[in-house]
Amino acid sequence: MLNVAIVGLGYWGPNLLRVFDSMDFCVVKYCCDKDDGVRHTYQQLYPRIVFLSEFEVILNDPDVDAVVIATPVPTHYFFAKQALSSNKHVFVEKPLTLEIEHAIELTELAEQKQLTLMVGHLMLYHPAIEWLKKIIIDGELGQICYLYSQRVNLGRLRSKENAMWSLAPHDISVALYLIGKNPNSVSANGYAYLQPDVEDVAFINLTFESKMAAHIHCSWLDPHKIRKMTVVGEKRMAVFDDMNKEEPIKIYDKGFSAVDDDKNRLISMPYVRFGDIWIPHIPAEEPLMRECKHFLDSIINSTNPISDGRNGIDVLTILHQAQDSMLQSQALSISYE
Repeated sequence: MLNVAIVGLGYWGPNLLRVFDSMDFCVVKYCCDKDDGVRHTYQQLYPRIVFLSEFEVILNDPDVDAVVIATPVPTHYFFAKQALSSNKHVFVEKPLTLEIEHAIELTELAEQKQLTLMVGHLMLYHPAIEWLKKIIIDGELGQICYLYSQRVNLGRLRSKENAMWSLAPHDISVALYLIGKNPNSVSANGYAYLQPDVEDVAFINLTFESKMAAHIHCSWLDPHKIRKMTVVGEKRMAVFDDMNKEEPIKIYDKGFSAVDDDKNRLISMPYVRFGDIWIPHIPAEEPLMRECKHFLDSIINSTNPISDGRNGIDVLTILHQAQDSMLQSQALSISYE
């Protein structure tokens, strides 16, 4: 039985508390938050858990196996380093840190101490994304040409991070997972309408080897709530719609087919091929439940999580280059640690 401590009960922390508290093979021993009112509220809901404001109590308790960090992004590095230095496994919400150097330091520290460091790239644990990855590996879509995503809504407005930093980590992590490679260049544009120098909308273009590409559109200034990704392959196309809980995946058996005419090699233009639309059954499992279970399984089995520190570094590297691309108004190459 693993003992877990949760740090931060703001926006996302209560969801992590709910899920970890529901699991059979872990116990939430502590919850830490500096807000007295927040602690009082959740103490009524979870009376057996110790709620406190002093993080040092968690660090000094040898019975605590893992620390789950859901604090504001600028504090991720501080809390994660303290926890790893105290020999605790660490789950930290995305992004891993603000600075690449800090992410590298945390990853190397976890590797040195043989501890699990996992980043909350939630969408990697969505059963539909896992299913989509499998059919890509199996060649059902053919060679991937490109993919594009939309993650837009009206709100939730942030003042300390722009829409790209708030929303794009989800789709960047999924793009890397599905394509199976890191991009070698990025170009990005962002526009601030509501607050000075805080972009409300961003468009990111990632270029991979073999002419593969990904386009990511994220915004909190949009009349629609859309969470959708389209993957275009040479054989078939797939659409993942996270807002459609009943039918999150649709496979379109359509595209272009080459002309096979031995008598007339001058005819080389492909023709449009229309086929069926296939809607597979995807288990209705909560991604957050799967993500938290994966973290605990990684600790128990001493295996690397899918969204480990190295994955967190890659996503963070792309975000930084995309931010620089916005500022410089030009495409930039990406080098990885």
